[in-house]
Amino acid sequence: MHGRVKVKSTAQQEEEKRKEREKKLKVYISLRDACFNKRKDGVFDEEALQLTQQLLSSNPDFATLWNYRREILLHLEKEREKEEVQKVYEAELAFLESCLKVNPKSYGSWHHRGWVSSRLPQPDWNRELGLCDRCLSLDDRNFHCWDYRRMVVKASGVSVDQELQFTDRLIGSNFSNYSSWHYRSTLLPLLHPSQPPSPCHQPPVASPTNSPQTHSHRVCEEQLLKEYELVQNAFFTDPNDQSAWFYYRWLLGRAEREEMISCVYVSREGERVAVAFSRPVHAPSVGLILVLDGQPQQVEWKSSHPRLRHSPVWICELPPGSVSDINNEHNLTVHWSEKHTHRDCALYTGRTESWCRDSATDQELFRSELSVEKTSVLQSELQSCTQLLELEPQNKWCLLTIILLMRALDPLGYERETLAHFNTLKEVDSMRSSYYNDLCSKFMIENTILKMEYAEVRVFSLSDKNLTSLCHLDQLLLVTHINLSSNRLLRLPPQFAMLQCVEVLEAEDNTIESLEGLYHLPSLQEVSLRNNQITKLADLEPLASCPKLTRLDLRGNPITETENVEAEIVKLLPSVTDLLL
Repeated sequence: MHGRVKVKSTAQQEEEKRKEREKKLKVYISLRDACFNKRKDGVFDEEALQLTQQLLSSNPDFATLWNYRREILLHLEKEREKEEVQKVYEAELAFLESCLKVNPKSYGSWHHRGWVSSRLPQPDWNRELGLCDRCLSLDDRNFHCWDYRRMVVKASGVSVDQELQFTDRLIGSNFSNYSSWHYRSTLLPLLHPSQPPSPCHQPPVASPTNSPQTHSHRVCEEQLLKEYELVQNAFFTDPNDQSAWFYYRWLLGRAEREEMISCVYVSREGERVAVAFSRPVHAPSVGLILVLDGQPQQVEWKSSHPRLRHSPVWICELPPGSVSDINNEHNLTVHWSEKHTHRDCALYTGRTESWCRDSATDQELFRSELSVEKTSVLQSELQSCTQLLELEPQNKWCLLTIILLMRALDPLGYERETLAHFNTLKEVDSMRSSYYNDLCSKFMIENTILKMEYAEVRVFSLSDKNLTSLCHLDQLLLVTHINLSSNRLLRLPPQFAMLQCVEVLEAEDNTIESLEGLYHLPSLQEVSLRNNQITKLADLEPLASCPKLTRLDLRGNPITETENVEAEIVKLLPSVTDLLL
């Protein structure tokens, strides 16, 4: 037995570890209480600084201790000379580096470092940039470090060109560096805007405030071609990595539709005005003014549904008798003071309603997700992606990008190919089939609206389109008859209430359970919900807000099996004279 090392049992080892943890915990609690007592007593001395350092060295995410430490440092600032303060803060930066080694993604450590750097009399920004470089080389998705780097870049006046070169290095070493691709998207519009700079233009500084939102959203074509080449190298190298694909979609999607009043509708009978915007707005806060025959009106703007705080469609009631006389002509103007724009609408003698709508082309309506660059450029990109698809026929990112390119080039001409690609997508990425169904529904609705745009008809059919969701309903403000039959819809969402002119709704052979969107539709007269999933009387309550409803078809719904249901529906909807159960 001599000369052999005695091996402790597992139970003994665990007991010793437990005792060691308890010992450390008692020390930690003792130090913590000492810190709290000092702070309570208003003590801001060197000892307090040392106590917080001991605690934060082992647990750098103790936010209260960082707050106390800042209070101590501010107190020391008042008592010491500038040179001493410089040394104190430099020592603080050294301490923070040790904390970041414990936890490189510590909220408290990065936030405190930013505060210290802002207080430092003579900051060394090159050192801070070097620290960021080291941290990002270890973990290029450390978003705490990225945030801190942006602060350092702004404070030190680093040029956009330097930062773009920095992203070049990171992307060159790792195509999967999502943060670098994203950062690149904020820099390019500053360095290579589509519009030429003014004669007094100075090289831009990389700053969070100099974002694409405050400058041109678009990148000049020469740089775009270079970016296309860069990103193609990335996804041809690793077709399944999502980072480059997301950046590629950004390159293709910089155009935005102009913010404007797209339609004004006025009804004599209802004495109401409906206004449609090119984006959802909050009318009470964007300065919407209605002028009738040269006189500003005191009106209350309401969204089409209570749940829509921001909506593309807003409605107001006119003063009683102001437009009801069919023998009078009226001129209305809606002013949108936030955008310094307006739209006029004339209500002529003998007309019961009138409207003035934007004559937007398909490019302005639905190509905001993909910019309208030269067709040859987009066509070239489509060919490149098609070549990649031949090599990687099951690549979901390639399939989705091809669909988006086809939408940009010719949404109606590529409709058949788009549907085929969606079917393939749902097979290769079944976990996201619902997303693809909804996206396909969106595109099918857009195509139907584009076809309707030229005809100026007020009958809109989306039957048998395999729809799972509804969108762009603000474009259907003037529609009087809509057919949604033979789809896979589960609900009529609140946005459906934007169809202020609809008189007839056909929604047979779906799986509709909710009628929430059939709310205060002033012209709605007939609703056919045959073969859906309406199960209880409460599901029909939104219809009670439609004053003109006279015909309701509920055949084939579970509610028809409810005892005494006809009497209950008649009580709920007294205006309905033709009820089919």
